[in-house]
Amino acid sequence: SITYHALFTRCLQKALGVRQYHVASVLCQRAKVAMSHFEPNEYIRYDLLEKNINIVRQRLNRPLTLSEKIVYGHLDDPVNQEIERGKTYLRLRPDRVAMQDATAQMAMLQFISSGLPKVAVPSTIHCDHLIEAQVGGEKDLRRAKDINQEVYNFLASAGAKYGVGFWRPGSGIIHQIILENYAYPGVLLIGTDSHTPNGGGLGGICIGVGGADAVDVMAGIPWELKCPKVIGVKLTGSLSGWTSPKDVILKVAGVLTVKGGTGAIVEYHGPEIGATTSVFPYNHRMKKYLSKTGREDIANLAEEFKDHLMPDPGCQYDQLIEINLSELKPHINGPFTPDLAHPVAEVGAVAEKEGCCTNSSYEDMGRSAAVAKQALAHGLKCKSQFTITPGSEQIRATIERDGYAQILRDVGGIVLANACGPCIGQWDRKDIKKGDKNTIVTSYNRNFTGRNDANPETHAFWDGKDLEDLQILIKVKGKCTTDHISAAGPWLKFRGHLDNISNNLWVVIGDENYGEGSSREHAALEPRHLGGRAIITKSFARIHETNLKKQGLLPLTFADPSDYNKIHPVDKLTIQGLKDFAPGKPLTCVIKHPNGTQETILLNHTFNETQIEWFRAGSALNRMKELQQ
Repeated sequence: SITYHALFTRCLQKALGVRQYHVASVLCQRAKVAMSHFEPNEYIRYDLLEKNINIVRQRLNRPLTLSEKIVYGHLDDPVNQEIERGKTYLRLRPDRVAMQDATAQMAMLQFISSGLPKVAVPSTIHCDHLIEAQVGGEKDLRRAKDINQEVYNFLASAGAKYGVGFWRPGSGIIHQIILENYAYPGVLLIGTDSHTPNGGGLGGICIGVGGADAVDVMAGIPWELKCPKVIGVKLTGSLSGWTSPKDVILKVAGVLTVKGGTGAIVEYHGPEIGATTSVFPYNHRMKKYLSKTGREDIANLAEEFKDHLMPDPGCQYDQLIEINLSELKPHINGPFTPDLAHPVAEVGAVAEKEGCCTNSSYEDMGRSAAVAKQALAHGLKCKSQFTITPGSEQIRATIERDGYAQILRDVGGIVLANACGPCIGQWDRKDIKKGDKNTIVTSYNRNFTGRNDANPETHAFWDGKDLEDLQILIKVKGKCTTDHISAAGPWLKFRGHLDNISNNLWVVIGDENYGEGSSREHAALEPRHLGGRAIITKSFARIHETNLKKQGLLPLTFADPSDYNKIHPVDKLTIQGLKDFAPGKPLTCVIKHPNGTQETILLNHTFNETQIEWFRAGSALNRMKELQQ
């Protein structure tokens, strides 16, 4: 059947004799659908997305993945932009910015220092990180408002002055608020939290960044991203039993590892149908979710442009993973890292061997309540501490309405505030002393050492001259996350006070995937503040490498990874070649040992011309000020 709208489109095409995207542009201009209820004068630009996709597809002369359509559809200059996956740097125009309260403090301070009167794109602040879980939602929220009053007042007043939306404490977790209000198919959103890819479940490209990247976008400057590779995940079969969509993500994390998705977008596809980020193609479930959350106008507009919200037939992926959903079992991932995937049946043995293990949505709540109800029917209650964290006020109200919250309370659970709580280390545990070995099983995203309760035993610039005789403050072997470099939990209250937060610092010679985990730029600001010059590793996590560049430091990698073994904590290093610092040109490092001997090695970098200007100016913010003069 042909709808009236489709018939009108065809007639208009024939009458005007123009290409389809011109017609779509006319229709989109007529519709003028707002990006959200809170920004009635900011409109979804599917017409521009379509125009840019057509330009790039013609240039590349090949089918495009969904990831490419959304990313290339937001290019600042689609006609002239050099495009090569994993190689070139793209200049992009994101649709919006989201910040949580712990990272927003420094981001807003940096934006204020730019001297601009208003943000250039829709932006929001979400107060979810500073609420410590202690006794329950209402009391914890009152305590947080009292303790963090200065931070909340600053963020609210700065937001009002500079045109940034403000979500008060208790309204919910940033990622759930984005899903319910701001995410939509085809959106390009950056957020100052590494879990921002959560929004990919609604068909957008949502990427975690540091605060300095957010400042660039809020200032109207094109955002730089190395052209991402695309990893395809083909889903076949169907889910059954207790297996859930989250088990797909846990399985993929186990296959790729935390390093394997760096610099790539994970794109799901297949008959059943979110690394840098994950994305799902537009489908009827997204349309239904948009309608149920009061955004039927966006759902209808997405339906009009759905061909641009799914991959082209015959598109090619850099890597392909196939998962048969019919064979997939429920998983729990851990301990200490999100990529150790274990079927639930094996978890007991793993926990006994390792001393710990770790794995929220409304589905999580429903399944937990179902198990709790069965336990109550047999006269059982929780023997260990059991906490429940609703993702938003909407989720909290829904689990209260459906009786889930009361069932979970009856079995011994405590319903906490609508906030991050234990996921970000904001958990005042009375049952375990620091240093005691114990186990946490969660439905949260993170399980690094000390992440959930700050207990390490809980298993969840310059001037163009060379840098002479640098001292090594520490050399780390193995995993070193941003939680190691700049811990969360009780340190979050210092996020707006650089001198205090810097008292909690490691500066390192690093191993693989240095700086994985949180997007927090404080892990780059702190070494910069304390006089750090270079971070040398085998490899970097994407966000942290960019954060270091933004703050004027040198993130460098060993040209030969085995050279890591040549450096000892008592050595001194000289880095040569900064006078002729250029893209693709390695630097030289002279290792000076205490016995008087020396060794010379090569260090690689990924700086482009713009990033070298940041380094020479002392930081990206300094360079922004130079350009304004």
